[in-house]
Amino acid sequence: MGMISLIKSKLFNIKNEDLDKGRITNMSMFCFQCQEAAKGTGCTVRGVCGKTSDVANLQDLLIYVLKGISFYNIKARDLNLDTSKADTAIMEGLFATITNANFDRNHFIQRIKDALSLRDEIKESVRKAGGNVEDITHDAATWYADSAEAFDAKAINIGVLSTENEDVRSLRELLTYGLKGMAAYAEHAHNLGYKNDSIHAFMQKGLVSTLDDSLSADDLVALNMEAGKYGVDVMALLDKANTDTYGHPEITKVNIGVKGNPAILVSGHDLKDMEELLKQTEGTGVDVYTHSEMLPAHYYPAFKKYDHFVGNYGNAWWKQDKEFESFNGPILMTTNCLVPPKDSYKNRVYTTGPVGFDGLKHIEADENGKKDFSEIIEHAKKCPAPTEIETGEIVGGFAHNTVLSLADTVVEAVKSGAIKRFFVMAGCDGRMKSREYYTEFAQTLPKDTVILTAGCAKYKYNKLDLGDIGGIPRVLDAGQCNDSYSLAVIALKLKEVFELNDINDLPISYNIAWYEQKAVIVLLALLHLGVKNIHLGPTLPAFLSPNVANVLVENFGIGGITNVEDDLKMFMGA
Repeated sequence: MGMISLIKSKLFNIKNEDLDKGRITNMSMFCFQCQEAAKGTGCTVRGVCGKTSDVANLQDLLIYVLKGISFYNIKARDLNLDTSKADTAIMEGLFATITNANFDRNHFIQRIKDALSLRDEIKESVRKAGGNVEDITHDAATWYADSAEAFDAKAINIGVLSTENEDVRSLRELLTYGLKGMAAYAEHAHNLGYKNDSIHAFMQKGLVSTLDDSLSADDLVALNMEAGKYGVDVMALLDKANTDTYGHPEITKVNIGVKGNPAILVSGHDLKDMEELLKQTEGTGVDVYTHSEMLPAHYYPAFKKYDHFVGNYGNAWWKQDKEFESFNGPILMTTNCLVPPKDSYKNRVYTTGPVGFDGLKHIEADENGKKDFSEIIEHAKKCPAPTEIETGEIVGGFAHNTVLSLADTVVEAVKSGAIKRFFVMAGCDGRMKSREYYTEFAQTLPKDTVILTAGCAKYKYNKLDLGDIGGIPRVLDAGQCNDSYSLAVIALKLKEVFELNDINDLPISYNIAWYEQKAVIVLLALLHLGVKNIHLGPTLPAFLSPNVANVLVENFGIGGITNVEDDLKMFMGA
């Protein structure tokens, strides 16, 4: 079977003919933005993530209104008006709709009300500045309502499937999901005081373009590739924000056992929240542990001064229903990757930033951007210490600055043949049993290969004893999913050192696990950098139509995965 035919056989898209009521029944929502979309096609009644249909629809409506704001904010930017308020609202709104971020219906009702008010405010400011607003006639820029009932009624008509052409739909959604990932990284940088106006301008250009029926499929492909350029820019911005603020990550051994003190568990990605919590817990007798994507916080020099920052508890996000239970103390969710909490520990889960869930305590920032974590700290003092679930250490901190400082050693290992190939195994973990493929793949790799990783995909193999090559660990963890940028920087530096013209001539293979929208912008960023022959698993995105998949295959060599034995032969050229 040829690669294109193979990819077609792996895709399970909602086809136009399947929209007949006789084929898909009881559809109260439609969402296919994550890897676990129901039946590989899309969630139509309730999200696999736990998102209810009304929340899914309200998220669609929020995106629609953000597109309306973007029409006017583009004009405001052209008139040199202050666009910061809308820039922030659009960024935060996009982030809130990422998979596993916010499940709170009331949150989205309020966001939509605020967005409609802001849209009209910007429209008026553009008008007063002499801008023409009469030529903006799209419904997203003119529709208005002020009740939850009206929002629900509108939301069912403006979602993903309102675009009838499946190829156009596919490209629009690919772009939208890339923008969501871009917004997530931009918000983390923004929280540390870093902003790049061109990134916000592109996010708004991209949103508006998804409503432009005059754009061809080729135009939309070009926009997706342009999104990749800004994906690189936003990851570089966040890298600068993190390293300027907290120092460059260092090689670090992280304890995975527990101490005997009451403690708070921090999950998600936002380092600013971690910093604030560490400051406020200092001297309280309460320890702080990381969970899932917060693990790389241990690698930053600025956090090493806190003696009560004692280790990492547990594994990837999807195991939190068991690990939050045994942790015993309160949990702070700083970003997406929340699993709907069980009643048995729900009263111990706190949210902040873009995260929300009905019935959970949400900690807001004050007018100066500061957050008061005193309630969660007092809660922790009343809880028993965490129950130990494992012992030992894991090693990380191999971001670009560290790896490049070892460049001579790495290059010599490659030249001598001690290292035959690098495997980029970045991305996401998830619930599917098929993801055990990545553990088996790591275990089966020849011992003269090295894994470069970032994101929670690492939990499939970062606790395996895979050894080292001349002192270089065989698993080099760069950090969070946004630190995939580090892996790109490393590849570009190696290309330069080996005096190659093409990044694809390096002994690097890409076997990436994806789950949500931040992985989408990482993929687009890699494509922008010219990386080809990336393999995605455990399944290819449901939002790729067969024709769009063909474009990615023919132009970039995008592929899926099969089984470890056959894939290893393919990667190793056997």
